[in-house]
Amino acid sequence: MSRHRLTLSLFLSLAMFAAGARAGVVVVVSSKSTVKSLTAEQTTKIFLGKVVTFPDGQAALPIDQPEGSAARDEFYTKVVRKNPSQLTAYWAKIIFTGDGRPPMLLVDNIAVRKAIAKNPNAIGYIDKTAVNRSVRVVLEP
Repeated sequence: MSRHRLTLSLFLSLAMFAAGARAGVVVVVSSKSTVKSLTAEQTTKIFLGKVVTFPDGQAALPIDQPEGSAARDEFYTKVVRKNPSQLTAYWAKIIFTGDGRPPMLLVDNIAVRKAIAKNPNAIGYIDKTAVNRSVRVVLEP
């Protein structure tokens, strides 16, 4: 009985650690940007190409991460409320009709953060653990 409790306790501790190890995704802009915060709706419109500017009129350049990445899946599920197949279908239609093009694609959290830090018009999402002073969190879903 005691061994069973110890095993169960260890399992629960590991499960809680694994759940807490993932910090979650945040939406960021350059620390040089004039944008201070955005709503999920504003962010969604930017990433779906429905608007090309931030609410203050400044140009907005969305930056995406690769399909299948944890940050991308979390961002599109929590903020845009689309799963990968819905997103693929959406962009296929938009590209086919010539009504827009998908966001620029970079390889990972660090590449996205570096690109955003250099461009006050850029916006992207990264894991919260990748945030530093070069970027500002504007939405934490």
